[in-house]
Order: sequence, then C-alpha cells, then structure tokens
Amino acid sequence: MKPLDVPRPTDAVALQGGLRGRGAASNRVGRYLQATREADAEQLEQQRLQEGVPERVATVVQVVRSRQIISHNQSPDIPFRQSINSYQGCEHGCIYCYARPSHAWHDLSPGLDFETRLFAKPDAADLLRKELAKPGYQASPIMLGANTDPYQPIDRQWQITRQLLQVLLECRHPVGIITKSALIERDLDLLQALAAQGLVQTYLSVTTLDAELARRLEPRAATPLRRLQAIRALREARVPVGVLVAPIIPALTDAGVFSVLQAAAEAGAGSASYVILRLPLEIRDLFVEWLQQHYPQRAEHVMSVLQQMRGGQDYQSAYGERMKGRGPYADMLRQQFALHCRRLGLVRRSLDVRCDVFQPPLPANGQLSLF
Repeated sequence: MKPLDVPRPTDAVALQGGLRGRGAASNRVGRYLQATREADAEQLEQQRLQEGVPERVATVVQVVRSRQIISHNQSPDIPFRQSINSYQGCEHGCIYCYARPSHAWHDLSPGLDFETRLFAKPDAADLLRKELAKPGYQASPIMLGANTDPYQPIDRQWQITRQLLQVLLECRHPVGIITKSALIERDLDLLQALAAQGLVQTYLSVTTLDAELARRLEPRAATPLRRLQAIRALREARVPVGVLVAPIIPALTDAGVFSVLQAAAEAGAGSASYVILRLPLEIRDLFVEWLQQHYPQRAEHVMSVLQQMRGGQDYQSAYGERMKGRGPYADMLRQQFALHCRRLGLVRRSLDVRCDVFQPPLPANGQLSLF
C-alpha cells in the first residue's frame, strides 16, 4: 500500500474544521499560481489566524461573455458529443467534483473559490439560438450538466437553464440533463413537452442515501431523499429519468450502491450507471484534506482501495479506465452493479433521444429567409 501523502500546509490556507455549508477545507492554490503564491501561504495563514475564521463565505456571481456556448468533445467513453455549461464553478460544493481544476484557468482556487466565486452566462440562450441557426448544423444530443450542475442554487435567480430549454423545445432539439438538484421540477412543463416528442433524457445523480455523509460530501446539493422525490416527480410527469450513482467512493459509499439503485428504481428511475471517484490535478489534495478532516480513520483505506483500481496511482486518465477503474475490485463492482440493475429492471444509462425532428430557429424578426 502506498503511504498516504497528506497535503503540505504550505500549499494552502487551511480552514480548520471547514466552513459551514462548504465542501472544501481550504483555498488550495491552483496549479498555475503555485510558483508565485506558495511563498506567501504562511503569511496568509498568520493573517487568517489574527482576523479569525468567518462562519460563512458569501457566494459571488460574475457575468462572463462567451463567443459560443456549445462545447464539443471526442471522448470515446462519453455518450454525447455536445454539451453546454451555463455556469463555471458550482455552489453545491461537492468535494469530489471533477470540474474543480477548471477554476485554475481563472487564476482562482479549485477549493473554496470554485464553490463561492462563480461565473454565469446570461446570454447562453441567445448564443445557442445563433449556433443552432448556422447553415449545415447537424442535431445531436446536447448535455446540460456535463461539467457543473445546470440547476445549482444560483439558477433559481438566473434561470439560464430554463431559457436554454425553451430554445431547445422551440427547435425540437434533443437534450440530456444531469443534476443533483430538485430544482429540475421547476421546468417540468418544458420537460414534459420535450418528452412528448422523444427529445429529453434526465438523470439524477445520487451518491449515497446516508444524509449525514451526503451533507459532508455535497453540502449545498439536495438531500438524497429530495433527489429521489424529484425522480418520482419526473416519472409521474412521463419524463424519462435515470439514476447516476456517482461517484462511487471505495470504503466510503460503495457499500450503499445497491440501496441507491433500489430506492431509485422504486421512485421510478428506468436506467442506471455509475462512475468511480476521479482525482485529477488539484482534486486529489482537496479530497485527501477532506478525508483527514471528516473520516481520518478511513483515509488510508479509502486511498489504498482507490489505488488498487488505478494501477497503484491516485488517478489514471486513460479512456475506458478513468470512469470505471481496473483490477479485481473494479471488476467485482462492475459485475455487482450489472447484477443489481438486472434484478431491478434498470437498463444501462443511454441517451435515447430523437435527432430527426430538429428545425432551425426562426430569425429574430420571425420571418424565414429565402437567401
């Protein structure tokens, strides 16, 4: 077993005991600023101790303007080629979020900055309309929530996700949604209309049914029970819905996988899939820091089992392995997951939506152009 490499205190301004309602225990310096800020970490820590630790850190949202809104990928282990991220950063604060390293591109920390200093794209719907109107555009499913949650708390005010769905419905464009939020129920009217044309597939991500563990892992996401209620609401509205058990954390959440699948099936989920915990770049140190804070007795074991699935490393990025891992433990998990799904009548996750009814948006004046 590889010894647990505990993050050095000089790498970050640590907040002992964490902050209420936040996932990260520090504002760990991003990879692009380490050379310039590491020398100042001790000074910042002394300043923090003198000023005291705030009980809360407010969420700040900054508007960002983009030239385009649809992102494209060619990853062979991802079942879609297009996605939209209305927000950068995510207030849910999930400690394991694989999107955290993206905040380093803004010279911000993948730690607390990622969940408190957010970026919103209020012109997303207008950009989408322009891109869908381009000559030669070929419709293929667009995934909302591939990076950060489209229904994170700030969307109550900004409603960017609803605006996107309105454009997609108008154009009869296929869409998939992944979320941890019951806020998806707000848009049941649009989702029902999309579902009636075979244009939508939704997924609720449920990591564990243990409410206390979920609160620590995902401090501002909906409770597990509330997510199950959202699955039921979608099912009753005849909106296709599945459960994504993600991430599965060895020696922490893995024992509850069958319980999640059973509860989701009873709520009305029709499909299921899973992803093993991924720890690329800065996430590794943030997660180890979180383990030491919340589950110090399990920390060594969690990382040891994870390394068994990653060829002795904390993370491997190879396609086909990054999501599911490899080795005896990964094989056992894969077989058990498939067995439970068969017993419960859950099919493997699929993005089964129509792409043949797409119609480009009308120009702003509502008149079709002949040229």
